[in-house]
Amino acid sequence: MGSQEVLGQAARLASSGLFLQVLFRLITFVLNAFILRFLSKEIVGVVNVRLTLLYSTTLFLAREAFRRACLSGGTQRDWSQTLNLLWLTVPLGVFWSLFLGWIWLQLLEVPDPNVVPHYATGVVLFGLSAVVELLGEPFWVLAQAHMFVKLKVIAESLSVILKSVLTAFLVLWLPHWGLYIFSLAQLFYTTVLVLCYVIYFTKLLGSPESTKLQTLPVSRITDLLPNITRNGAFINWKEAKLTWSFFKQSFLKQILTEGERYVMTFLNVLNFGDQGVYDIVNNLGSLVARLIFQPIEESFYIFFAKVLERGKDATLQKQEDVAVAAAVLESLLKLALLAGLTITVFGFAYSQLALDIYGGTMLSSGSGPVLLRSYCLYVLLLAINGVTECFTFAAMSKEEVDRYNFVMLALSSSFLVLSYLLTCWCGSVGFILANCFNMGIRITQSLCFIHCYYRRSPHRPLAGLHLSPVLLGTFALSGGVTAVSEVFLCCEQGWPARLAHTAVGAFCLGATLGTAFLTETKLIHFLRTQLGVPRCTDKMT
Repeated sequence: MGSQEVLGQAARLASSGLFLQVLFRLITFVLNAFILRFLSKEIVGVVNVRLTLLYSTTLFLAREAFRRACLSGGTQRDWSQTLNLLWLTVPLGVFWSLFLGWIWLQLLEVPDPNVVPHYATGVVLFGLSAVVELLGEPFWVLAQAHMFVKLKVIAESLSVILKSVLTAFLVLWLPHWGLYIFSLAQLFYTTVLVLCYVIYFTKLLGSPESTKLQTLPVSRITDLLPNITRNGAFINWKEAKLTWSFFKQSFLKQILTEGERYVMTFLNVLNFGDQGVYDIVNNLGSLVARLIFQPIEESFYIFFAKVLERGKDATLQKQEDVAVAAAVLESLLKLALLAGLTITVFGFAYSQLALDIYGGTMLSSGSGPVLLRSYCLYVLLLAINGVTECFTFAAMSKEEVDRYNFVMLALSSSFLVLSYLLTCWCGSVGFILANCFNMGIRITQSLCFIHCYYRRSPHRPLAGLHLSPVLLGTFALSGGVTAVSEVFLCCEQGWPARLAHTAVGAFCLGATLGTAFLTETKLIHFLRTQLGVPRCTDKMT
C-alpha cells in the first residue's frame, strides 16, 4: 500500500470520525446539560473525578502500551501472536482494578453517605466496567489497524448516547439511588461498546461475499480468541518488549494527563463540590479537543506509523514517503495552530456565556468563567502537542522511547509538585496553569525530535507553526472587539444583549476564517485534496 493511499485512508478516517463525533457529541451535550440540573456538585465531583479516575487509570495501565505497540508497523505480521498479546490486557485489567479498588476504598477519603450514597458499590462497578471494556481490545486494535473508518466512532458514540439516556432516565425517576445510577450506566456503556465490536466482526466474518475479508488476517470469529500459533510461540517477543517500553511511558503519561485528578484525589486540595465544578468546566473546555484533535491524532498516528520506518534516519528511507510525511505534518501543525488560536481568542470573551447556558449560575458564577478562559489557552497547547507527539511516537525507535521515558519521569514529578503549589496559591486555576507548563515542555521535546529527524533532509515541516502577519493581526483585532463586546453586552443585560454579543462574535469569526482562507492557501489545498476525498471511495465502514 503506497503512502498516498495510506494518507487518503487516514484522512477519511479523521474526517468521517470528526463529522460523526460532532453529531453524536451534540446529542450527548444536550443530555448532559439536562442531567446537570438535577445533580449536586458533590455527586458530580465523586463521579467525574474520583470514580472516573479509577476507571481511566485501570484502562490506561492495562491497555495503552499494548495499543501503541500493536498498532506500530504494517498489517503484515503474525496476527495470531498480536491478538494473543492483546488478550493479556484482560488479566492485567483485573489486577489493576482490584489493586486500585482497594486503594479507593481503604486509603482515600470516603464521601459523606448522606450526601453521596453507595460509594463502595460505585467503586466495585466502575472497576468491573473497565475489565468488561478490555474484552473488546483485540477487536478494537484489529479495526484500527485496518482503518475501519466508521466502526470506532459509531460504537463509542452510540454507547455514550445510550449511557446518557439511561442516566437521564434514572436521575429523573430514581434520584435517591445516588451512585447506583452512574455505576449502572457506566457498566451499561462498556457492555454496549464491546457488543458493538463483537457483533460487527461476527456479522462481517459470517459474510463470505464481503470484500473486507480479503484484507483481514482472520476468517472466523474464533480466530480472534487466544490460541497457539503454528511456530509454537504464543506472542511476538519483539512486540512484547516494545509494549514494556510503552508501558513505562504510559504510566508516566497517565500521571501527566490526569495529574490534576490525582492531586485532587490523594491530596484533598479541593472539596468534592469544587472538584465537581472544575471537572464540568474541564470537560466543557476539552470538548473541542475530543471532537477535533483526538480523531486527527489517532488517525494520523496510524498514517505515520505505516509510512515511516521506526527508528530509521529520514535520509535512509524511501524519500517519497518521507516527503509525504513532512507535508502532512506541516499541514497538521498549521491546522492545529489555527484551531487552537481560534478557540483561545474567542473562548476568552464567550466563556461566561457558554457556562451560563450550559449549567446556569452554578457554573457561570464564581471561578467557572476564569477556569474556562484559562482552559482555552491550554487547548491551544493541547492541539499542537497532539500533532507533534503522534509523529514523534510513530517515528521513535525503542531506545528513543526509553530515553524519552526518563524525561517524562522528571516532568511527571515536577508537574505534580507544581500542581499542588499553584493550587494552594490560586485555587483550581492552578491545575490548568500546571497543565500548560507540562504541555509546553512536551511540545518542546517533540519539536526537538522533529527538527533533528528532518535536519539532514530538504523538508521543513515545522514551518507549519508560522502564520502570516495579516492573519495574526486579524486574530488580535477580533480578540479586542469581542472582549469589549463582552463588557457591554454580557451577561447581565438580558437575552437581546446576549444575542448581540453572539452576533459580534460570529462576524469576527467569519472575518478571521476568511483571512485564513486567503492567506493559508497551502493548508486549504491540503484540506481540499485529503479531507475532501469523494465519498464514493469510502468503502470501509
